[in-house]
Amino acid sequence: MEKQFKQGYRMHCVLSNLNRLDIDRLDDADQERVETARDLLEEVSLLTRPANGDRADAQADS
Repeated sequence: MEKQFKQGYRMHCVLSNLNRLDIDRLDDADQERVETARDLLEEVSLLTRPANGDRADAQADS
């Protein structure tokens, strides 16, 4: 469980940093990369369980 907490905290930090960027100052390609990264991180769920329901092997969706 501690590993999941650390992963969740790291994802939260990355998402927070991405949200603080002033993307208007970036070129179009970098703006798109930031938006894509934000979207992907917001979709991740650390509480997702594998299809077999084994809680010990819970993995994050990506």
